[in-house]
Formats: sequence, structure tokens, C-alpha cells
Amino acid sequence: MSDWPEGRNGGPGERYGRGSASPRPESARAMPHVRRRPTPPQSPPHIPPQQGQGYDDGPGYDSGYNTGQVYGGGQRGGGRGGDSGYVQPRPAPNWGRRLKVGVLSLVVVVLAVSVGTYFWADGKLKREVDLSKVIDRPSEGDGTNYLVVGSDSREGMTAEDKKKLHTGSAEGKRTDSMMILHDGSNGPTLISLPRDSNVEIPSFVGSESGKKFEGTGRQVKLNAAYAEDGPELLVRTVEFNTGLHIDHYVEIGFGGFAKIVDAIGGVEMDIPKAFKDKNSGADFQAGKQTLNGEQSLAFVRTRYAFAGSDLDRTKNQQKFLAALASQTATPSTILNPFKLYPTMGAGLDTLIVDKDMSLWSLGNMFFAMKGVTGGEGTSMNIPLTGQSVNGNLVWDKDKVKQLVEQLKNDEKVTVKGS
Repeated sequence: MSDWPEGRNGGPGERYGRGSASPRPESARAMPHVRRRPTPPQSPPHIPPQQGQGYDDGPGYDSGYNTGQVYGGGQRGGGRGGDSGYVQPRPAPNWGRRLKVGVLSLVVVVLAVSVGTYFWADGKLKREVDLSKVIDRPSEGDGTNYLVVGSDSREGMTAEDKKKLHTGSAEGKRTDSMMILHDGSNGPTLISLPRDSNVEIPSFVGSESGKKFEGTGRQVKLNAAYAEDGPELLVRTVEFNTGLHIDHYVEIGFGGFAKIVDAIGGVEMDIPKAFKDKNSGADFQAGKQTLNGEQSLAFVRTRYAFAGSDLDRTKNQQKFLAALASQTATPSTILNPFKLYPTMGAGLDTLIVDKDMSLWSLGNMFFAMKGVTGGEGTSMNIPLTGQSVNGNLVWDKDKVKQLVEQLKNDEKVTVKGS
């Protein structure tokens, strides 16, 4: 039997090499070429899972087969009670986008509340004074001039309110205080006009009748102009006697004044000397104290307890109004809706303004009033001569003219008041 497989070159008798009986030397042999069939791809062995058990169940079991998939922390295909499909892992949260959405939502809410508050407040303003009825007006100057009036209006007050606030029950209404507030680039200036000031009633057009009344040189107290034909004649009289153009008119009555003070929780005042007045109901000790609405109204109305009478009263009115504005325009009030809305509501319910007054202008007036006590402005009485006509206070015309020129030109006020 041959040791050589079939298909090899040479037979058994033609072998050369060691141990060969042939005398020929051994030469290089050609290696046989053996064709092999290609090996078919093998599938991994399939080991069926036991009932209720996945492929990877059981201690230490490893099939050795990797499909190339990486499984996340979700459900595993073929697991116990799981879905056989592949579940994508949950993406990481986009905190930048969430922050932008949150900020945008907050801005939208703030804008919505602000717009709603604006229209609510704007709707409560009583624009009843028509300054277009005022004739022969002075030219406008720089800055803005407000005529701020505190009236003894008892509108909306019950008999119990009148008794509590010591307002009496007089019919009609008069002015208890009148001030010019100038708001300009050199800071605000607050000028009190004593109600007993001697002034001339000029020609005017009746606010109700539309009839023109010619001036006769009649001399009266300033508050008589208001009593005769209301705010329009008061503005006309102030402009005629000062030469200063009034841009806006603002009036508040007794009831609204007291409610504003109570809404903000009172106003802290430092009263240098104790005083008492049965007419206004005032009874104050010296020192720092917080005044409620009733006490505040008594404080600004008192004049008979002071030697300077109406002049001393106007100084107290300036001091109180500036303190009220300063303590109201604080974050604790503006950012607290439980204080802001009652305060605004109390003031707007009894506030009377001119037809061209906007909430923006009213806000500017309020912050200008606050600036008077913030070291940014000046407060004073209108300059007086020290003389009197029929017991009325006489203005110093030269100083008043100088003061008005400084206000018109929005210059720093150097004139000293009384």
C-alpha cells in the first residue's frame, strides 16, 4: 500500500532522498496544492432559556455571545416581564432651555400683572378738571408744575366718619392746603401757598356756565377762589398772581387722605414740641411716633395751636406729605400687593385730577414729592412781606417774580421763602 495520496507527483518507485536506493540526488519537491471547501459561518449555539428565566439569568451564566448592542438603564430585551424591543435611554435634561422658559414665563406674568394694574388704576382716576377752560394763561416753561390741593371734601364720608375725623358737616368744599410742586432737572421744589394769601380774582370763564366774568380788581383770600368756582378758577387765580404756568392739577379730600395713611400702616413723624387743638382733634406729645389716618389728618389741619397759624400749618403739611411719599415709595409697599392695592385704591378713590393727567405724570409727581425730603429738593412757603390787607397775608412781589423766573428756566432755586 502506498504512503502517498493520490494526485501526488511520482510513484513509490521514484522517491529520492534519504534512504532512497536510487543513485540520483534528491531534488526540490513541489508541495501539493490541496483545495479546501470554504467554511460556512457558524451561528452561536442556541441555548433555550428555562421557563421564566432570561438568557442572563442564573449565577455566573455567560453565553459568550455579544450582539454589539449596549443596553442602558431601561428595560432589557427578553428580560423577565420586559418588552422584547430595544428601549432608548432617556436624554439628559436641557437645563439652559428650562431656565430660558422659566425666565420668559416670569416676564410674561409680570407684564400681564403690570398691564392689568395700569388699566385698573387708570380707570379709577377721576379726571374732572378741564384746564382748557382756563383763559389768558402764562407761557409754559421748563420742567413740570403741579398744583396740589388738599380739600375739606366730605364726599363718601358717613356721619360717624365726620365725627371721628373732626371734619364738621359744612356743605360744599373748601381748600385746606395749596402747594405748587415743580419737578425739574435741578430737583423738586415744593412751595406752599397759605390759604389766607391776599390775591386778586382776574377775569375768568365760569366752569359750569361758560360765561365770562370780567375782573374788577377784587381782593380776596386765595381759598375763596376755589369756593367761588372750583379748581378752574383756583388755577386761573394762581397763574394770574404768580405768572407761573400750571401743567397739572391734583386734589385729595379728607377721607382719601386718612385711608392712604391707614393702608400703609401709618406714617412715622418726629414732632419737636407737644401741641393740642380741639378744632382739629390734635393731641400730640413730643418725639417720634407713628400716626394713623385720624391722627395724620388732625396733624395737617391744625393751625390754632401755633403762633404762626397758617404759616406753621403749611410747614407741617409739607413735612408730613414728604414723609408720606417717602414711606409709601418703598419695596415693602410697592412689591407687596396686599399693601400696594389698598394704598392705591384708597388714594385713587378720592383723587381728582385734570383731564390730561396720566398715571405716568401722577407717578412722577409722587416721586418728586418724595425727593423733597431725600436731599434732592427744596421746600418753602411763598415769600411774604410781613404786611397784611384785611388780615390777609401779602406776597413779596419782587421775590415771587424772581422765584417764578428760576422755576420757568428750571434753574436752582435761590430765593428764600417765609
